[in-house]
Amino acid sequence: MKSATLAPPLDPGNIPPSPASPFREQWEIFKKNKSAIVSLYFLGLLLVVAVFGKGLTDWTQALDPQMVRLAEKFKPPLSTFSGAATPQADAPFMGIYLLGTDELGRDVFARMLQGTFVSLTVGFVAVGISISVGILLGGLAGYYGRVKLGFITVDTLIMRFVDIMLCFPVFFLILTVVALLPPSIYNIMIVIGLTSWMGTARFVRAEFLRLREQDFVHAARAQAIPEWRIIFIHMVPNAMAPVLVSAAIGVATAILTESALSFLGFGVQPPNATWGNILADGKSYIFDAPWLTFIPGFAIFFVVLAFNLCGEGLREAFNPKLRKQR
Repeated sequence: MKSATLAPPLDPGNIPPSPASPFREQWEIFKKNKSAIVSLYFLGLLLVVAVFGKGLTDWTQALDPQMVRLAEKFKPPLSTFSGAATPQADAPFMGIYLLGTDELGRDVFARMLQGTFVSLTVGFVAVGISISVGILLGGLAGYYGRVKLGFITVDTLIMRFVDIMLCFPVFFLILTVVALLPPSIYNIMIVIGLTSWMGTARFVRAEFLRLREQDFVHAARAQAIPEWRIIFIHMVPNAMAPVLVSAAIGVATAILTESALSFLGFGVQPPNATWGNILADGKSYIFDAPWLTFIPGFAIFFVVLAFNLCGEGLREAFNPKLRKQR
């Protein structure tokens, strides 16, 4: 009778490591891009400042961005003041203007806090609208592109509409529409979103044309899964990589567009503060109070640069060819 032989115990050192998930691999690639990771941390800090700054400017009278103090006009940054924070306050105290005051004595720091919230809100909401429209039209063109509507296919119809939209100078189109509508932050967000979806639509269409021939899509069709589930559950998540890159760059473009509209007087109207109208108010006093121009100008520059660097880092992380080049 033969005795049973026991298998030798597995050596933990010989066990191959489990393959990293695609998300973890992309995150590791993203972290190697130092400028992108620094930009990501900077934008996270800016988002926290915008949210808390909104609460401070709404509930703290000392940081009211609309309060006029004519006796305190053109105070330089880091200048101190003594007295009541508001006309209603009785007890005087020592204070400091971190970023100085403007021509009406309004606290530039409080106005920049309000402008940060407005600019980021416009950027994210406008990009959310453009991505939604782009995914919808790009998905229809990529998945139902061969379906004929009379003498023309769905793909041809949608893509010719995209070409027509791309023929218009986008900023002048936005400027014309905003000039015809009542001045409102909601109108600005909607107009920017509805005029900047074309790039997303083209990216999504290209991804859908590739994905609809993949095996998992054919398997889903063979199982009689409804088409809306195939599109939104199986295909859209796999087509989001170029969309995320486009979204990061799109937020920067939306912030820059809103700042330009406010600078020209067609954006968010006073007394609400945005980076654009703070910059517009300061251009007349560039030699007397240069901080009114430099502070919002550098804020716009660094935020737009950070979003662009994050978008570049995402493009590198999602693109295998760029990974090999590094």
